[in-house]
Amino acid sequence: MALKILLADDHAIVRQGVKQLLTREGYSVVGEAADGREAVRLAQELSPDIAVLDLGMPLLNGVDAARQILKVSPSTKPIVLTFKKEAPYVVEAFRAGARGYVLKTHGASDLFEAIRKVSCGEAYVSPDLTEIVPQIWSKNTAENPLTPREREVLQLVAEGKTTKEVATLLGISFNTAESHRNRIMKRLNIHETAGLVRYAIRLGLTSP
Repeated sequence: MALKILLADDHAIVRQGVKQLLTREGYSVVGEAADGREAVRLAQELSPDIAVLDLGMPLLNGVDAARQILKVSPSTKPIVLTFKKEAPYVVEAFRAGARGYVLKTHGASDLFEAIRKVSCGEAYVSPDLTEIVPQIWSKNTAENPLTPREREVLQLVAEGKTTKEVATLLGISFNTAESHRNRIMKRLNIHETAGLVRYAIRLGLTSP
């Protein structure tokens, strides 16, 4: 049977192009999502073999989407497909449970190779990133100071969501959302929303 693949990218033209390439290669694209939250929902519903995730998606980025997908569909293997080649992004993706990291600047054969290896239980990174591999498995690489939930809240705040909107999207109370926001500011020693936005951009949770 053909591998079942879920595609998540906020650019429709990218999803259409990747879907066409995968279909020609014999894979079955069972779902498409335009943001990370939709990707998690579809993963829970469809249980795909592979989830190909863009890194910079609205509402929930690819790293945190990978983390949540593994909770709702443990058999799904996430692969990040992105333009970002900096080490912190690669390391964070693997820490979240991604099994592959593919650069969009490479050819389709790179993605096919990633899918083949990841589906067989191996990890994969694009050839340009091989020097980063030791950092992925190193225990000495600095941990992100925020919890996964705080990362979610930070991304939504950086995208301009109000505390009420954050609470609704995350299914939590207004007071809990406000507490998360205050805890983030205290932990990062940032005291205004503009500072949170800049930090979220540096972390790759949102785009400028």
